[in-house]
Amino acid sequence: MKILLLEDDLELCSSIESELTKNGYMVDTCNDGETAMLYALHTDYSYDLAIVDRMLPVLDGLTIIKAMRKKGIQIPVIIITGMTALNEKIEGLDGGADDYLAKPFHIQELLARVRALTRRPGNIKTEDKLQYADLCFDKSNRELTCGPKSVFLTAKESELLSVLMKSPETLFSREQLILKIWGTSSDVEPGNVDNYISFLRKRLRELKSICEIKTVYGAGYSLTRKQN
Repeated sequence: MKILLLEDDLELCSSIESELTKNGYMVDTCNDGETAMLYALHTDYSYDLAIVDRMLPVLDGLTIIKAMRKKGIQIPVIIITGMTALNEKIEGLDGGADDYLAKPFHIQELLARVRALTRRPGNIKTEDKLQYADLCFDKSNRELTCGPKSVFLTAKESELLSVLMKSPETLFSREQLILKIWGTSSDVEPGNVDNYISFLRKRLRELKSICEIKTVYGAGYSLTRKQN
């Protein structure tokens, strides 16, 4: 299960990340609102839950939550904040948060709230199949189908293709793909992305798909239909 943690207090952020990781969660972290907005709006359900500090620099957490909801991103969100007035809590919950935890708090309480939100039936993911143009990808068994033909992908090929198929015709930089697939603490080189792009292109050629992974030099990659 993957969690997005948005907290500008570096010590607190590190502490929460450590405890979440110990409990089996994958965690991506951001420490300012501008970067956090990029993560939050371009994940397309890659995360199972977000923990958001309301008072982030550059952009505040509530602005980010409202932008997520406006885009249709419905993952559970827990606000963590020192803003404890009743009207502030109401504003946070009405703004799209599912829970509101006042600082200081005990990490075990935060973990309990995470467990409570992620076990709700409404939050269980059912989107096992992705479709774009003539491609259908079954994430449950990593099978990519095009007409009567199909191929099975490796784990990393599957993660990369899922990102591209969830947002077709969207340009992703190498750095964005590394963050989405390998996470913030990864030391993966940009060349690894190029290798997996090459593998996926070979798969598309095998299937004789009308789709291609287009390179925009100096900018990144996108999944598109071939131009006639």
